[in-house]
Amino acid sequence: MTEADLVIGRNGEGVPVVRYLPGEREGRPWADLLEVVDETGGIDPVEFVRTEMAGWVVSGTPEFGLALLEHGATVLRHAHAMRRDLVADPPPADWAGAPLRDGLRAVPCDRAPEDLFEAWRAAFAPGHPDHFAGDDRQALAERIAPLLAGEVIGPVLPSSLLAVDAQDRVVAGLVLTDRGGIPWIGDVFRHPELGYRGLGADLLRRAVADAAERGLVEVQLAVTDGNPARRLYESLGFELLSTALTVIVPENG
Repeated sequence: MTEADLVIGRNGEGVPVVRYLPGEREGRPWADLLEVVDETGGIDPVEFVRTEMAGWVVSGTPEFGLALLEHGATVLRHAHAMRRDLVADPPPADWAGAPLRDGLRAVPCDRAPEDLFEAWRAAFAPGHPDHFAGDDRQALAERIAPLLAGEVIGPVLPSSLLAVDAQDRVVAGLVLTDRGGIPWIGDVFRHPELGYRGLGADLLRRAVADAAERGLVEVQLAVTDGNPARRLYESLGFELLSTALTVIVPENG
């Protein structure tokens, strides 16, 4: 991502108030990585977002998100961005191409969304911080299908991979995407009812090693606050970058 990718939000007099990375989320316009412009001419940026970005999804600092919550916004996600440096801290050699446990095979992430859906849905069951509350049809159409199509974060990168069993059934996966030039892990999942504890870590090691072999200099991700997977990411060399609160700004009126 570069400065050229950012959009400047201006008031009616053309004064810049906020900058953000545009996108779409939950079927709404999305202002990701929102920051307040240093000099806003005395304009209240919270009021600007409330009036000019009503109905939008906004991701920014926890402080800015909390200010919007005080004016009726609703929480969508509270997450921590993490980064693994592949140059200063190259992955160990034994991470690359290591065989998966119990006879599983690693295959490219090029299958239909329906083939991944059972494992993905089971991984984020009710009670999980990233559970999708809609029905299966909605989850498939609004979560996994757009992710694989590159419509949520960005195009799927070749370091993505799936783990399949002897019946060629997908039991786990890792989807690495291009988020405005940043290699970004969009999802890591494992079907918990099929076992294979630790398989997510196996996929992370392989994907990170493959990304390094392809010349990528970093890998980033976001983990929802309260998700115990954060400890796994830290154990694999991911470091905290920032914390963001994503909210839905209430509609006008």
